[in-house]
Amino acid sequence: MARRVFTPWGGAVCIVVLLSAWACKPPPSEPVASPAAGIQLLDATADSGITFVHTDGSSGRRYIVETVTTGLAVFDYDGDGWNDVYFLNGRPLPGAQAEKPPRNALYKNLGGFKFSEVTDSARVGDAGYGMGVAVADYDNDGDADIYVSNFGPKVLYRNNGDGTFTDVTKQAGVADGDKVGAGVVFLDIDGDGELDLYVANYVKFSFETHVPRFREGYPEYAGPKDYPAEPHTLFRNNGDGTFTDISRESGIAEHAGTGMGVVAADYDNDGRPDIFALNDVSRNFFWRNDGAGRFEEVAVSIGAAYNVYGDSLGSMGVDCGDYDNDGWLDFFQTSYEGELPVLFRNLGGGLLEDVTLKTGAGAGSLPHVKWGCAFADLDNDGHKDIFYVCGHLQDNIELYRDNAFYRAPPILLRNTGDGKFVNVSEAAGDGMRVKGVGRGAAVDDLDGDGRLDVVILNSRGRPTILRNVSETGNHWIRIRLQGVKTNRDGVGARVRVAAGDLTQIYEVHGGRGYQSHFGTTLHFGLGQRDRVDRIEVRWIGGGTDLWENVPVDRTLTIIEGDEARGRAFP
Repeated sequence: MARRVFTPWGGAVCIVVLLSAWACKPPPSEPVASPAAGIQLLDATADSGITFVHTDGSSGRRYIVETVTTGLAVFDYDGDGWNDVYFLNGRPLPGAQAEKPPRNALYKNLGGFKFSEVTDSARVGDAGYGMGVAVADYDNDGDADIYVSNFGPKVLYRNNGDGTFTDVTKQAGVADGDKVGAGVVFLDIDGDGELDLYVANYVKFSFETHVPRFREGYPEYAGPKDYPAEPHTLFRNNGDGTFTDISRESGIAEHAGTGMGVVAADYDNDGRPDIFALNDVSRNFFWRNDGAGRFEEVAVSIGAAYNVYGDSLGSMGVDCGDYDNDGWLDFFQTSYEGELPVLFRNLGGGLLEDVTLKTGAGAGSLPHVKWGCAFADLDNDGHKDIFYVCGHLQDNIELYRDNAFYRAPPILLRNTGDGKFVNVSEAAGDGMRVKGVGRGAAVDDLDGDGRLDVVILNSRGRPTILRNVSETGNHWIRIRLQGVKTNRDGVGARVRVAAGDLTQIYEVHGGRGYQSHFGTTLHFGLGQRDRVDRIEVRWIGGGTDLWENVPVDRTLTIIEGDEARGRAFP
């Protein structure tokens, strides 16, 4: 066990090694929020420099794939300490035309909430039909790689470490055929230090099998029950830059599902990552990891397949986090209009319980189709809030329904700290009043101020960038892991932070939400507690590191088992 004990420092602010590159960046300008206004998220889109516009490639023929595109990723692609943004895009479908072929877009974070597009120089402008994305250092070379799940062959971009990427899909063997992709996650299924890849797929669809639908004389999109479900895929990392499809031998291929959002997390605290994969209008999958390369589908028996009424939902996005700080990871999933989302409380002992009604986690949700979501402590009080985005998939829904909305603002549920949530959306700043056709959402710190910001990918439009300017006076700590014997990004590692009477856990995820990626650096709000007593890291596949008496309001890099290189302060 590596151990580092910190002694109190003087008045000078100590800068973490991870943030040392920030010295050459311009300081962020600071919008003004009303004192004591609670969580405040301001619309920062106009001045961000982000000009990306999403297209679903629609021509009026209403192909089902148009409804479920797409996700985004927030991560540091060039290792300069600033979170960058990668947007997925669609492409023209039969009958549609485009003056300029749409493609994915990467925006470099310049600091000060300013971004510059670097798609061409980085060589990540995939022109496929984007669905989902995950980011992780799959080859353990110290750089973040990108996996894009498409309608059509998927793409793996290897980070060259010089600001550019190389498409290595063919060499790696992860194209996964010509399917309708969905959410994707990196995880280390067997603790060997190599990140494997779980790829959810949606339905067996082709343009020749398109199903036209009408309701009350209006055209509408077909649903997932109009097509056969598609099995999901599991690739094992061979450790030499290639992957092997082990879907059959692992048990993953035994069930077909209409896959959507996915998250990998150790729900039963046995040290092995399990997989929660949502299925649209069908029972969810929950794959329990036996540690030997096989997974058992246990969603029904543990309470994750349906909601409390036994209904399968229009399941969309999923995230996990310990909302009640009891040491067990809970799960939140979004759903269709007229359905509540589901907050699954982890009871321990391998069981989940739908506590949506008793916690208030469904407040304000019924009129909306709900998509990207996140557990995130937006006011740094030590209790994870719930954020999600909304937007209908039927673009003409308001012509024949007076209680449904194509464009809608996001929803923010504040965690009160006593097992309840309160809908504070209307009071949480002008950014929460921006209406869009929300799909992917990512919550992360974009300006290095210790407050979590939000990026929303809107279908058929520009994204929405929300800057967190909440003035709570609460403290925080952010923790970035670097594996040595285990995978470099620490994906799957469990971090426990204790500060006074508050103890929190979190895990590093390689993909989450609605077919998106964010949160590689773990964020812990601390309330008024001004020192962290103890940080314990349990690495996936073995080993525990312990740090004590750690100052707050900074980002800390913890390197596995190596005190010399793990030094965080000068």
